[in-house]
Amino acid sequence: MKNFEQYKKTIRFAAVSVFGLVATLIYYFIWNAIYNTREVLEHRFFSKGQLFIVVLYFVVLLIAEHFLGSARIDELRKGEIIFSSVLALLFTNAIAYAQICLVTAKLANPLGFLYILLAQTAFLCLWAYASFTVVHSLNPPEEMLIIFGSHQATEIVYKMSKIQERYVIKESISVDEGSSAIIERINHYKSIVICDVPARLRNDLLKYCYENDKIIYVVPKISDILLCSATDVTYFDSPLLKCGSEGLTVEQRLLKRIFDVCFSGLALLVLSPLFLIVAVCIKCYDRGPVFFKQKRYTRDMRLFDILKFRSMVVDAEKNGPQPAVKHDSRITPIGRVIRATRIDELPQLINILKGDMSVVGPRPERVEYVEKYSEAIPEFRMRYKVKGGLTGYAQVYGKYNTKPYDKLKMDLIYIQNYSIALDLKLMLMTIRIMFSLESTEGFKEKKEPGK
Repeated sequence: MKNFEQYKKTIRFAAVSVFGLVATLIYYFIWNAIYNTREVLEHRFFSKGQLFIVVLYFVVLLIAEHFLGSARIDELRKGEIIFSSVLALLFTNAIAYAQICLVTAKLANPLGFLYILLAQTAFLCLWAYASFTVVHSLNPPEEMLIIFGSHQATEIVYKMSKIQERYVIKESISVDEGSSAIIERINHYKSIVICDVPARLRNDLLKYCYENDKIIYVVPKISDILLCSATDVTYFDSPLLKCGSEGLTVEQRLLKRIFDVCFSGLALLVLSPLFLIVAVCIKCYDRGPVFFKQKRYTRDMRLFDILKFRSMVVDAEKNGPQPAVKHDSRITPIGRVIRATRIDELPQLINILKGDMSVVGPRPERVEYVEKYSEAIPEFRMRYKVKGGLTGYAQVYGKYNTKPYDKLKMDLIYIQNYSIALDLKLMLMTIRIMFSLESTEGFKEKKEPGK
């Protein structure tokens, strides 16, 4: 389809609406058969009440789909679409179940919701396959030209080439070839990737691509991220952009702290049996300490002791700090399980309750790495305008071995675009990465920090 980008949001909305409508109908028929009966409800729902229940369910499901990103059927893999949609269904059905419990003033039988989820998941698999097939037939893989500067851009080429159903890098050209040669090659492609190009040339290329209806992908610089979150000043007739530099406002910090205390307190209470089981397993394996403490930085470069379940041998860093690598011999058998499932991070709920960390925020880095990264990347300290987090933007969209410069850019995207809604979205997305082995991938070899 020509000009797919113009219809992308419409196609996404139509596809997700079809899924939401059928999932809602499945919910309605099973809910009506099992829960909307005299045996369960003293006062049954009839026409208007049933319509309210159906509309409410449909709206909540669409919102959950939007927050979890499962509507991006033109960008995600089939497995990612299905996983995100299952999470949306679980979230929506949990709210619907709580609603029934409130109406009946007692715990309802959850078996009906199991039937609902199974039927919805069966339809979801068919829908995801059909939607993926239709959308990608309308929008085949983009043949792209990549324009690179001083860095060869091999990393971004490698990452984009792994998603062959979306991106095909057909040609690359260096800025050393000159603007005339670059523009001549641009004319042969619809999609252009601009990576590490000097500012003046990049501005010229962006304007040319925009004027000639090209799809432009830009690897952002720090300044780009700061400008993306700027607000416009309209006191006079000259455009002016205002960039904030204080991190979160007082009101945002207060709301975030209230949420952190409530969430961490409840989570510690609910997960206390799991804490006990993991502690016993670690202690029985080598009789060493259960917890691992380490100095980390949080907001305003304040030091604190981060807590983790110990996943390595007791003297893992006797030769100094070393990042974990793939098949690291220092990791214990218990450690491999709790690291893969992120259980080793759970004691940080105590840090959150104490106020050293937040539920969502940039990952607190250890002192030695912050000093190294800051030497290579002076902007690295910008991420400490907020508290470190148990999960966050870089933790969700990055990997364990993502480069510090890329993590910094993702952390700044979070800080500059902060909202409670973004926190909730990242918390829901964290559930997905807990089941992704790719996200816990270690370094292939030891690397120096830098860009």
